[in-house]
Amino acid sequence: MGKHCSNSNDSSTVTILSKCTVIPHQKSTLDNLKLSISDLNMLCCHYIQKGCLFTAPSPPSEKLIPHLINSLSKTLSIFPPLAGRFVTDSNGYIYITCNDAGVDFIHATATQFTITDLLSPPDVHQAFKEFFPFHRKINHTAHFSPILAVQVTSLADGIFIGVAVSHAVTDGSTLWNFFNTFADVSRGVTDFLRLPDFRRESILMSKIAVQLPEGEIKVSFDADAPLRERIFSFTRESIQKLKDTVNYHRVSRREDCVIEMISKFRNDATVTFPVTVETTEISSFQSLCALMWRCVTRARKLEGSKTTTFRMAVNIRSRLEPKLPQYYFGNAIQSIATYASARDVVDNDLTWCAEQLNKSVKEYDNATVRRVAGNWDLEPKCFPMGNHDGGTLQMGSSHRFPMYENDFGWGKPLAVRSGGANKFDGKMSAFPGRKGGGAVDLEVVLSPETMAHLESDSEFMLYTC
Repeated sequence: MGKHCSNSNDSSTVTILSKCTVIPHQKSTLDNLKLSISDLNMLCCHYIQKGCLFTAPSPPSEKLIPHLINSLSKTLSIFPPLAGRFVTDSNGYIYITCNDAGVDFIHATATQFTITDLLSPPDVHQAFKEFFPFHRKINHTAHFSPILAVQVTSLADGIFIGVAVSHAVTDGSTLWNFFNTFADVSRGVTDFLRLPDFRRESILMSKIAVQLPEGEIKVSFDADAPLRERIFSFTRESIQKLKDTVNYHRVSRREDCVIEMISKFRNDATVTFPVTVETTEISSFQSLCALMWRCVTRARKLEGSKTTTFRMAVNIRSRLEPKLPQYYFGNAIQSIATYASARDVVDNDLTWCAEQLNKSVKEYDNATVRRVAGNWDLEPKCFPMGNHDGGTLQMGSSHRFPMYENDFGWGKPLAVRSGGANKFDGKMSAFPGRKGGGAVDLEVVLSPETMAHLESDSEFMLYTC
């Protein structure tokens, strides 16, 4: 392991005590990894910023920080691309060179804050944004700066561990695999069951070079627009109630349709009428997404003819044939878009909205994944993240990610938070509820006016805590 440390002060919410470069404790033997289509899509977005809030660990910081640095160094030997840099060859192809250049490790303090201070306000506390490194850093800059940075911020009665990583290197699945492994190493685990798979042998590997925008590379949305951000919690019971409501109305409508059709043909002996009834339920999460689509669209007070879009990030590891490895390292995500007019979304019931989302998800199969990849070859450009038409909602992350399975040696997290990266009106991220059991927390980012309307929406407040 190697590190280079310096001390500095920060006049903002946090005080930076030290900053180190941490390299893998074993030299990498991994060849260069070519960025996939899903990786290249993210070049013009911000780094991912995710972190966990813990109660204060028992070891004092003079022992804790060296321990975490050592644990990070060992973890980087399992994930050597995270300690590398980007390189673009003469043909315009971008690779990760696993050159052990290292990652940033920052130790900071914000002891003016208690855990209660940070978690009590209804809106996400602004201080969380300063508990992460690489604020608004563009993924493409990993050509000349670290792919990964870790910041440990000491609080009055707790600690926050925040990670920033280039979104052109990892998606949420890979990020949380790294985070969990980092925690395991810190806790002394040596038998790792979730080793990353670095193979690059799928349809996601393109022979076409990405076409980057001319001039300065920047995000495709206004990062300075006024926004509010809240965590809305949905208990297992409220989500089950929501799912039951959606599926009850769906079954009732289907039964009415079948009865009508049987009645129509009952006197016609020449007609054979095989009635098949689809019994697949609409999922809990699709029901929750339908609620958000309907209630946020209503809160935005859009014209009835306005087209609305609900986008869901989908993990394609298991949708591709042959399947990608479960712990495939990199981005393996695409975006499922469902469209409807604001009038249809608001005037129809939740079941109708859920059925539209369900249909889009069911149709997103191996052939669709391959078609999207083929379309990228025809127009190889970065994904334009944002709400460009005023009617878009975008759901990211996943309530299935093991965000609370992070025990560094002093207990599991009290809360999960993200930084200021890739935030715009309509951006939502799904987290598992801390108590598990099917509970879901939604991080919702909206314009202040829309958020105020959502908070007074009786249908929405019926289901959220």
